[in-house]
Amino acid sequence: MKLAFLFPGQGAQKVGMGRLCWEGPLEELTRSVNAQPALLTHSVAAWRLARSAGLRPRWVAGHSLGEYSAAVAAGALDFESALRLTRRRGELMYQAGLDRPGTMAAILGLASDQVEDVCRAAATEGIVVAANYNAPGQIVLSGETAAVEKACARALERGARRAIRLDVSGAFHSPLMEPAARELEAALERAPLQDAECPILANVSAEPVSRATEIRAALVRQLLSPVRWEATMRRLIQEGAGFVELGSGTVLRGLLRSTDKQARSWNVEDPESLQSTLAGLGAAVSAGGA
Repeated sequence: MKLAFLFPGQGAQKVGMGRLCWEGPLEELTRSVNAQPALLTHSVAAWRLARSAGLRPRWVAGHSLGEYSAAVAAGALDFESALRLTRRRGELMYQAGLDRPGTMAAILGLASDQVEDVCRAAATEGIVVAANYNAPGQIVLSGETAAVEKACARALERGARRAIRLDVSGAFHSPLMEPAARELEAALERAPLQDAECPILANVSAEPVSRATEIRAALVRQLLSPVRWEATMRRLIQEGAGFVELGSGTVLRGLLRSTDKQARSWNVEDPESLQSTLAGLGAAVSAGGA
């Protein structure tokens, strides 16, 4: 079976994830500077567990921060360098949030063009953009607080089921992250990135990238650009992929089911879930899903 490995981003963290990877209070874990390296560590540990069982990806993709875990799994970045980069990324994003305060909100129940319309209508209050195209009817906004609040109100007027403010320290994947992106670009220039051994589906384009220069550019651009996750999943579904989520929880499997209920997916976050995944993959192959 052709497998796509998926790696979650910030928001998937939970106290005790990986047990040996992190123990501590939730308020410390949710800080970007801690959450990002903690999530990377758990995802890479899960990937190594899957690799030890013989699982190999045809493609990899990571949601936002998860793109760094994907780069490690693709052989484009060593774990130690990725750990330093995600720590630095978290620091830069946190500082950008202090310098240019903003927020994010999830809009449920509207199509992408409707969400883009409400962002344009709310732009009189400041910057607000679609930041994550997660799945049909689930799009996250990002921007200045007043503009996001106005966009949420407009979305509810347009028939959105819910508009949910997110507990974040800044307006990620928006122009407010420009200072962070500049500093991150400098850090990435110093990092030992290599060409990938398998394609990475980039957040910014939902297109495969393999060359080190392409990967570096994609990692910088994603701080300022929307995560095109639904388009990424649809592309991999068209390729006939089976999906394995590696890391904390099953958020990405949930988004995948919202995109295509027929898509086959499993997850690995500990030895027990690995065994369930191996059994599921074996059954799928036996049933002719290779």
